[in-house]
Amino acid sequence: MSTPPDSLTATTTARRERILLVDDQPSNLAVLTAALEPAGYEILAAPNGAAALKVARKAQPDLVLLDILMPDLDGLETCRRLKADESTRDIPVIFITARNEMSSIVEGFNAGGVDYVVKPFETEIVLSRVATHLRLSRLSRELREKNRALEHRTEELTREMARRHQAETALQQADETLAVLSGLEAERWNLAGLVGSSRLIRKITDDIRRLQNFTQTSVLILGESGTGKELVARAIHFDSARAKGPFVPVNCVAIPADLAESMLFGHVKGAFTGATSDRKGYFELAHGGTLFLDEIGDMPASLQVKLLRVLEDGRVTAVGATRSTQVDVRIIAATNADLAARIAAGTFRQDLYFRLARYVVSTPPLRERPEDVPVLATHFVRLFAAEMGMKAPSIRPEAMEVLQSHHYPGNVRELKNIIERALIESGGGTIRMDHLGLTPPEPPPASSVPAPKRTELAANLPINLAEAEDLLIQRALHETNGNIADAARLLGVHRTRIYRKLAG
Repeated sequence: MSTPPDSLTATTTARRERILLVDDQPSNLAVLTAALEPAGYEILAAPNGAAALKVARKAQPDLVLLDILMPDLDGLETCRRLKADESTRDIPVIFITARNEMSSIVEGFNAGGVDYVVKPFETEIVLSRVATHLRLSRLSRELREKNRALEHRTEELTREMARRHQAETALQQADETLAVLSGLEAERWNLAGLVGSSRLIRKITDDIRRLQNFTQTSVLILGESGTGKELVARAIHFDSARAKGPFVPVNCVAIPADLAESMLFGHVKGAFTGATSDRKGYFELAHGGTLFLDEIGDMPASLQVKLLRVLEDGRVTAVGATRSTQVDVRIIAATNADLAARIAAGTFRQDLYFRLARYVVSTPPLRERPEDVPVLATHFVRLFAAEMGMKAPSIRPEAMEVLQSHHYPGNVRELKNIIERALIESGGGTIRMDHLGLTPPEPPPASSVPAPKRTELAANLPINLAEAEDLLIQRALHETNGNIADAARLLGVHRTRIYRKLAG
């Protein structure tokens, strides 16, 4: 039985292919239903064109069998309206009518029909035509979906190519400006000489001098963030025979994972989407000079293997290239990571470590060389005052004492920021404690450490004052298990005095 004109109840609850029958004669609807239902189709019915439009919009049948001769809205106009409506335009329409004139057939196709069956009809012919056009409709729908997916993918690829091109352009611009910008920052930090006069700084200066004539030796610089590892790397480069060659600094953390190999080793045109031209990598850009790999401890494991190969044979192969290129590059690497722990954890290659660590330079944290704080602070005051167009002010003694007693988790970079802020706070006048934004150290509690017995401390002291001071400090450190702050309280002096003495 056919469904009522305004009812969308299916013959079964399962989703089968739906056919909408449109005819003003109930007997014709019954004949068609009897022919189509046994074939497994879900049948919907409408007695006229207006009802057919309503049912088609709501039920979205897979095919329409449409009579032409109907009152009010005939089949031809009904078909035209179905094709004019975006929601129903893709539904195939087969005209099934008693009109067999050629003009009527042509008019039916012009209205948008896909086939034309003349009454009286044979059931097998109707079933064959219905099956054929349903299959063609499915194929057409699948093709449209694939075309939409292809268009979407094309848009994605276009965006990706634009992004790659933008990244490529940015990389080329970075190649031209990176070393210059980094060099300006290094100059701002006084690269001409590492600021400080402590034993630890003198040790670094000696290391730099030793490396002047060993321009092929790779160097590993270890130190906390803000201790000036890049300054040391630049000093090694510019104090060597490679000074006329390029110095190319690379932050391994900042390299995008999908561009890492291309950035280091270069690529040829067409090597990947967005590779619109050949590009030299950092190794080739540093040819004849120095490649500084900062934060080497965070380099991805996959890239470590390729880096090791280049370090061993001095040849780089660009992405997509079939031949390698010989490069003459000195590698200076730096990290604030515990490489031993990372080697043990399997995230850093031991063979790469030994290849990089031909010579190791350690940059000490600022808290280990407090005697350099006054020199650094004065240097930064002069630097920022010149930039601000003012005369360099002095730093009050109590303010300098606070600076020397500060722990500096951010090292020299932190001191630099403190001085810049203090100069702004002071307005160019003398820098006081309140300009620093630091809390002065509290005086030691009277009962925190037992007072030393002077008779015990004085026993067997040498007559020489410097030697006596050394001995007292050693005894105080022994009593406090090496705690400098407690030793200073025990001796009644500021801990910077012990630091100076230990630094020699």
